[in-house]
Amino acid sequence: MILSMAALAVMMHVAGLVIDPSDADNLPFYVSGVVLLALRFGLRDRPWRYARAVADCAEYYGVFTVLALMGAVASYPIAALTHGFHDAALQRIDALLRFDWLAWYRLVAATPLLQALGLAAYRSIYLTPAILFATFAFTGDRVAAHRFLATFWLTAVGTLILYTFMPAVGPFSYLWHGPIVYMPESELWQPGLIPALRSHSERIVDLGHLRGIVSAPSFHAAAATIYIQAAWRLPRLRWPVLAVNTAMLLSTPVEGTHYLIDIILGTAVALAAIAALHRIMPRTTGPQADTAIGITGVAATHLPR
Repeated sequence: MILSMAALAVMMHVAGLVIDPSDADNLPFYVSGVVLLALRFGLRDRPWRYARAVADCAEYYGVFTVLALMGAVASYPIAALTHGFHDAALQRIDALLRFDWLAWYRLVAATPLLQALGLAAYRSIYLTPAILFATFAFTGDRVAAHRFLATFWLTAVGTLILYTFMPAVGPFSYLWHGPIVYMPESELWQPGLIPALRSHSERIVDLGHLRGIVSAPSFHAAAATIYIQAAWRLPRLRWPVLAVNTAMLLSTPVEGTHYLIDIILGTAVALAAIAALHRIMPRTTGPQADTAIGITGVAATHLPR
């Protein structure tokens, strides 16, 4: 995280972007940070039965929030340092895959139920990790929590690296030219915001109004993949997480204004991160694993082999 923050600071400086720490929109982040720190350090050694679990949960979600926030902010200087748009190439790939984004959009725009379900599924990107972290905390599985966080970080880094090679405005801006009958969650920020970042007419990154400007790879698709992988070893969560994140994947083309190839690339980045972490930090069993898991004594046999 320290290295990531240093890299982000350098990118922001090179791109001529700043964050105003006194902006009132930052207040929710400050309050959340204070609350999470208070829970993490105030409850960890308390005699209350669930004190350790609540403290661990605060730690996990706090780290996750910082990583997610850094990733979202980093997309701004990266976009500012790119050139051109690659929508034509991405659309040609979709055509080869026989994916018709306009037909998908028209179906959603004509079906209010699909709009409501798709919006809820798309926004669940922050719900699933909250459930996973609570499960890890209350079962004492710190190894699983840290592996999940490391996978999330690797996935975010991989997504941002690939984004530098294929900035795009997305299919909604590129393909749809008529009256807007349904405005997706991601709206139409890319065509205006990215050129403004490149021309340095937009210099302040507002943490309270961060916009999704990454088209390919899709981070929603990447997140869905690592969420499903993390929940697969948890019998009670396996199928609910699979269902919710499959719905998120289906909602991403419209709500996230993504090409199909964006989603495929996002899934590939996540699978690569999972494989890389497995090689760097192979799962272990035995006394060392028991010690790493923590004082709750979760059996090493609970870890996938």
